[in-house]
Amino acid sequence: MPSNLIQESGANKLVRTCSIWRALEVLGDVPTLLILESIWLGDSRFEKIKTRTCLSKPLIAQRLKTLAVNGVIGRHLYCEKPPRYEYRLTEKGRALFPVTMMLFRWEKAWSPDSALLAMELSHKECGRVSMPEPMCSHCQQIVAPQDIEWREGPGLGMMEPDYTRRRQHRNRQAIAENLSLFTASAELLGDRWAGLAMRAVFTGLHKFDRILEDSGMASNILSDRLAWLVEHGFLRAALYQTGPDRFAYHATEKSLDYLPVLLVLQRWGDCYYGSEEGPPVILHHKVCGAKLDIYAGCQNCKGELALANIEMRIGE
Repeated sequence: MPSNLIQESGANKLVRTCSIWRALEVLGDVPTLLILESIWLGDSRFEKIKTRTCLSKPLIAQRLKTLAVNGVIGRHLYCEKPPRYEYRLTEKGRALFPVTMMLFRWEKAWSPDSALLAMELSHKECGRVSMPEPMCSHCQQIVAPQDIEWREGPGLGMMEPDYTRRRQHRNRQAIAENLSLFTASAELLGDRWAGLAMRAVFTGLHKFDRILEDSGMASNILSDRLAWLVEHGFLRAALYQTGPDRFAYHATEKSLDYLPVLLVLQRWGDCYYGSEEGPPVILHHKVCGAKLDIYAGCQNCKGELALANIEMRIGE
């Protein structure tokens, strides 16, 4: 991916357009993930969501409103006096399901709590227990990070970052107590700053100043996120200069295995937040040479996993 599209416009910093950036503005928040998971697991009413997530009523109400404004969920009146609503995924919300599948896949492999994650996915179309895999829709092969080529897309341009202010939620115990599908992965996806730092590294930006320019975040926030990503094994810091010490940041095996989460998130962002010109970035699959349209596939039959064709079973 091109790394030279960074400019200054007066006092405003411009950063490159990115569908991952836009998607993280909607999803890069732990309470939002808690609420979405609750809805994915069948909780459509406010009290049910509150019971599962253990979030406060004002916080749930605010996040539900934001999800509705962004078209991810819809409100459906089921009681008139007093008015009560059910919250259901829209088509846009259901299109996020591949993100859930890639989070589930990563969680099974890397979460320290994975032994407690007793959920199994059964694919109705082949009748077998399945593990989701990132697959190329052209050749139906599993997509490996080294087989992805990033190219400029027609929608690549510049934008002024406008980040919604949010309180940081990074509490593993609280996340683990409330989430059923993913815990460790929610810490990363639920922190958009960490997600943007990872995006920069994946696209060839390894030094602090370049990551800072690419993301448009404050330097103290970036320092904190890079330290956290190194501490938790997502990035490796390599000293390249002394006096003062400066480091380059590189992806580890753990973070490379997380890349499919960002790729399906990018696909969703391209679909719902792309410009008229097209996506900012186009991925190509080196194995088959085709444009990469990634999907969450069944490891057995390679069919696409969707809400309508899987059963989720949670153990005791």
